[in-house]
Amino acid sequence: MNSRTDQGVSALTLSCSGCPVARYISHPPAAPRLSPRPFLHPVTTLAGTVVTAHRPADHPHHTGVSVAVADVDGHNFWGGRTFVRGQGPTELDNHGAQQRQSIERRGADGFVEELVWRAGTHELLRERRTVSVAQLTGAAWALDFAFRLTNPSPRTVTLGSPATNGRPGAAYGGFFWRAPKEEDAPEVFTSDAFGERAAHGSPAAWLALAGRRWTLVFAGATDETRRDPWFVRATEYPGVGSSLASTRRLAIAPGTSVMRRVVTVVADGRLGPGPARALALQAVAA
Repeated sequence: MNSRTDQGVSALTLSCSGCPVARYISHPPAAPRLSPRPFLHPVTTLAGTVVTAHRPADHPHHTGVSVAVADVDGHNFWGGRTFVRGQGPTELDNHGAQQRQSIERRGADGFVEELVWRAGTHELLRERRTVSVAQLTGAAWALDFAFRLTNPSPRTVTLGSPATNGRPGAAYGGFFWRAPKEEDAPEVFTSDAFGERAAHGSPAAWLALAGRRWTLVFAGATDETRRDPWFVRATEYPGVGSSLASTRRLAIAPGTSVMRRVVTVVADGRLGPGPARALALQAVAA
């Protein structure tokens, strides 16, 4: 693994069998309204096809692969405008930032780090993040991304989404992967649903996003993660996330934590349901 600093940006390169597949930026320079946070970009297939987008023109606060929550006790850790009930998307000075506190382990196959989620001088959450990579086949590898959010304060902290604040179908917040936009929208499917409309907002053991020369298969690796509905976009832009607060706010009591783990298969080629399912099962079991 290479660790270097570019213009003050701390970067780690993750590799599978000596092949670089992802770059992790831990201290990104960003305007406050973009809710600065660590992210993975570029992420590539083993053949070198880029499967993430960073600050695209349509949503400049989308940053490859990250953890982002639109509402943490009224503070925006997603970036951009905040959805206000009865008012709609609104520009507010309420953005937070995620900052690395320490890194415990780093290697070519992954790392473990501690983060703090701050809004101004307020420390709202502490996070332990574990990220690792593993090769599955000659054309596919897996990104294992786990995070634990702990409430360090003496009062309950709640997580929300635009959906819990009054915008139906917009339960984004949690693990989120922004893929690159292509001429045609990617295919979306699960084991029993096909298409963006059918898959969006429903829990499933795995969900696939298949582009022109690549396929991403997202799999919940814990019971709690598998119960979270998938947030899916394909036509407007390609992106997939696991929703922490879909129909009601998620409360984290003082001193307690919530943990989620998503394992994503990154494959060359456009896979169908059978191969996608087999790789998802292999990745979670690895």
